[in-house]
Amino acid sequence: MNYWLMKSEPDECSIDDLAAAPSQRVPWTGVRNYQARNFMRDAMQVGDGVLFYHSSCAVPGIAGLARVASPAYPDATQFDPHSPYFDPKSKRESPRWLHVDVEFERKTRLLPLQTLRATPALAGMQLLRPGSRLSITPVTQDEWHLILSLLESS
Repeated sequence: MNYWLMKSEPDECSIDDLAAAPSQRVPWTGVRNYQARNFMRDAMQVGDGVLFYHSSCAVPGIAGLARVASPAYPDATQFDPHSPYFDPKSKRESPRWLHVDVEFERKTRLLPLQTLRATPALAGMQLLRPGSRLSITPVTQDEWHLILSLLESS
């Protein structure tokens, strides 16, 4: 099993939106970074754990837990000229962009970025590295378990 941190702007798709979605499942559309796409295509597997992270908001941080719910498949938004994620260079016969479905597990208290940064054992976490801007990053098993313990503590 692998673990991931997946960032979403809460005004686009929040943990509450995921919880309210049909079957509590959403396609993780709009990823337009090759490394993040490759994580979905080559490394993510159904059942992998997801730290659902709210980004580009007043208090960014981990807002809930989810699971990878599908293998990677073509992101339809790349073909829609009305979508902000439209890619005119992507062709249906050879799509550039993929996504996975993500399924709600549970909402947690918000674990702010500031708290993650202040936790010495997380210093090597990819999210916390200078210049890290990827929307999807791998999380080690040790990081996963430490974050779960932080979420469960008061």
